[in-house]
Amino acid sequence: MEQEVEVTIHRSKPADPVEEPQHETKIPEQLKELSETISDTFSSFRESDSYEWLLKKADKATDYVKKNPMPAILVSLGAGTLFGLLFKKRR
Repeated sequence: MEQEVEVTIHRSKPADPVEEPQHETKIPEQLKELSETISDTFSSFRESDSYEWLLKKADKATDYVKKNPMPAILVSLGAGTLFGLLFKKRR
């Protein structure tokens, strides 16, 4: 799929907003729609029971790490090592 893209390096006169193509204003509209969709989705998630459940689990994890710092460090070290081995570049 090829597309021609107009490239302007120098412009001898100031840009006239009337001569700008229609497609250039479409991107901000699409971003606005995407932003609204994401915002609506997150708002509905925050009102759900899953969000409350997730907050409770996060608080439990935080409490566990505060009460047991050494096992938490060892688990994170092991997880980091595992991910490092899985995703390292092979030569």
